[in-house]
Amino acid sequence: MTAREVFLVDGARTPFLKVRGKRGPFTPVDLAVQSGRPLLARQPFAPDAFDMVILGCVNVIADEMNPARVAALRLGMGAEMVAFTVQINCGSGMQSIDTAFRTIREGSGDLILAGGAEALSHAPFVLRDDAVDWLAGMQSASGPLATAQNAVQIRPRHLKPVVGLERGLTDPITDLSMGQTAEVLAHHFGITRAMSDAYAVESHKRLASAQHSGTLSTEVMPAFDKEGSVYKYDDGVRADSAVDKLGNLKPVFEKPYGQVTAGNSSQVTDGASWCILASGDAVKQHNLTPIARLVDSEWAALDPSVMGLGPVMSATPLLSRHGFGRDDIDLWEINEAFAAQVLACLAAWQDENFCRDVLGLKDTFGMIPREQLNIHGGAISMGHPVGTSGNRIVLHLANALHATGGKRGVASECIGGGQGGAMILEAV
Repeated sequence: MTAREVFLVDGARTPFLKVRGKRGPFTPVDLAVQSGRPLLARQPFAPDAFDMVILGCVNVIADEMNPARVAALRLGMGAEMVAFTVQINCGSGMQSIDTAFRTIREGSGDLILAGGAEALSHAPFVLRDDAVDWLAGMQSASGPLATAQNAVQIRPRHLKPVVGLERGLTDPITDLSMGQTAEVLAHHFGITRAMSDAYAVESHKRLASAQHSGTLSTEVMPAFDKEGSVYKYDDGVRADSAVDKLGNLKPVFEKPYGQVTAGNSSQVTDGASWCILASGDAVKQHNLTPIARLVDSEWAALDPSVMGLGPVMSATPLLSRHGFGRDDIDLWEINEAFAAQVLACLAAWQDENFCRDVLGLKDTFGMIPREQLNIHGGAISMGHPVGTSGNRIVLHLANALHATGGKRGVASECIGGGQGGAMILEAV
């Protein structure tokens, strides 16, 4: 059977809201609904016309099990709408698109809503194992004497829970935090603190410029909380960011000599994003105007301690499979987990030994010009809601290709646990 073409016809996201030490106003499903309602309202077909809904989400909260289904119902898509949630850490939002892409390409669907939603501010606190054992003893105690005997065994540490997000951002195999893996890459590829800080400043200035010019106006939908407050923009951007200011920040993960700081790392944020994928038949049936055509995708895996090289390991074979080189790509979106991580990817593509020994290339892949990479900023300036980011970069790449007149682009990201994902899009 001939593979069918798959198009990205529209998409929208919420503003990305920086976590500031307390629960944010929205849960993952709240965010999905906030961006989904205006997106569905501007379509020429009814919400129940979709074949299915797929949503990436990593930190699913207890009140929203299978958030894809909860969101679909709250969006008025009907009780018969199939909806499921996918999770591959940082790649979850892209995985939703990839699953939809393959489903449509193979003829099992025509119209799919694929998204990502994450509210990191709602990440749970987790009881320590010995605290759980103590509570279990209290619940199973029979009679006043047994209850009293268990009660006196409480220890102060039992009252101090573990921050779930902190453990979630630590690799269980290497016991390295994601920031420490960026330090490893900085060491391997000679990425300096000054280079990382300069990259971070540029990310903020690019996003600030895009906000000021209205470039993101059709992509970012305002969000409204229960108190009536309106959130219009990614609120972590610092237009006045400067290298000398970032230079005063202390390393977070490898004190005192490390170079990864809060200023050159992605921000912890809440946010959601949706993309509408359609077959050629659906485009004709509903008279849709596609933004881009999805060409292909690739997933790769590598040592978790160098997980930040995931974009290199996934995008390189993907491009090679289609006979594309660096010069065939007009725009790149590489999720900015850390400035050092993105810069290490760029350095790896220019390293002769790495390209030969690891990527199997006869020559270096070459330099990706900065004017083609993350042209409107990235996760350092707008944030990285883990289950959402992969969706956002695909949506924004499609919009950026359309706006700049580019022909072809690559969206890619590193994935905690030592994986990477990449997609090729072509403007239509």
